[in-house]
Amino acid sequence: MEYYELYVRRIRQLCKRNDWSINTLATISGVKQSTLNNIMHGQTQGPRIMTLHKLAIAFSMTLSEFLDFDEIKDYSFDE
Repeated sequence: MEYYELYVRRIRQLCKRNDWSINTLATISGVKQSTLNNIMHGQTQGPRIMTLHKLAIAFSMTLSEFLDFDEIKDYSFDE
């Protein structure tokens, strides 16, 4: 699994938990729909920290909470 896919999975998981579409997330977070689509489709593989922070706030999380999940903790850059 590629590193950027971890963010995509996390965003999808949190959207599902909140019963939100990606469009709803874009509206709530203030992140442009096109930016979010690029992230979700792998065209943007290294989103800016400011973008991730806006997404975290939309989910009522701190950035550290948003980034605190097992898959990212277990990711190995050596593979």
